[in-house]
Amino acid sequence: MAATYRTVRSWVRAHFVELATAALAMGWACGRTAVTEPLPQNEQRSAAANLAATVGQVAAAVTGQQAKFANNYEKGRYVGFDTHTYPGHATMAAWKKAPGSPYSWVGFYLPSPCHADRSWMGKRDTLTAMGWGLAVVYVGQQTWGKVPRRTTAEQRAEIRKRNRCATDLISAEEGIKNADDATAVAKSEGFAPGAVIFLDLERMETIPAQMEEYYRAWTRRMLQLGQFQPGYYAHEHNAQQIYDDVVQEFKAAGSNAEPRFWIAGGKGFHEGKAPQDVGYAFAGMWQGVIDVARSVANIKLPVDVNVGSWESPSESGIGQ
Repeated sequence: MAATYRTVRSWVRAHFVELATAALAMGWACGRTAVTEPLPQNEQRSAAANLAATVGQVAAAVTGQQAKFANNYEKGRYVGFDTHTYPGHATMAAWKKAPGSPYSWVGFYLPSPCHADRSWMGKRDTLTAMGWGLAVVYVGQQTWGKVPRRTTAEQRAEIRKRNRCATDLISAEEGIKNADDATAVAKSEGFAPGAVIFLDLERMETIPAQMEEYYRAWTRRMLQLGQFQPGYYAHEHNAQQIYDDVVQEFKAAGSNAEPRFWIAGGKGFHEGKAPQDVGYAFAGMWQGVIDVARSVANIKLPVDVNVGSWESPSESGIGQ
């Protein structure tokens, strides 16, 4: 394999001018470079990357080799981060404007049952004006390794008075309530109709029946309300089951839309990977690094690092 790679690399170097000319001709003939998703914001970097990817495609076609890297790059990928508390306008502006900053989008946390912090509220317009893409997160009910008890509506009302985030609240009724809440909060923040709200479902060893009822009911209600699209943040351990379940709900509602999935976990992550490299073809985003300190413009933040298929995961490619 190594010898073959060196041979191909030498051939490409020797014929770079011809390949570049052919690549540019392909671009002119099509009116644009052959991409299926938008490419990163930095135009100079994009032009070079487009040319390199197209040259790789041409070389692969001529030599009969597979250009996996070029193919993956042309699918489009965008690095994003999320962090619990809003870092402040100055920090967000610095992280966006800094030369070489890799980040295109940021997680935008709505106040929700298991994320009481409201620091992101009122910041949507400011962040979009800075050029940030957004991934809207609603942290729903969690099992925390427990099996929810079957409770009555009266019992849940009493529990809710003490704590909005409680395993014993998990139920279909709670899923409906949380869908109504997520919709109202996202609307108040000014998100346009059709934007995706990612329901945060943390890792579970096994998914209890009550949790399945919860996220299925949340999905049904979101689709019924029709203002925002339901999306899902799930661990790779549970992603397939959740995907299979919610696809059934989409189909039952008469929707042919593909639910957007943001998957955490997996192995071999780095910022150059495609989201699908987490191991699922339906992954649109991959959170592969959790709770690390990253520095941009000499400003350090505790973040989770992600790659996504969209420049603004909640808004890109959504019909208004």
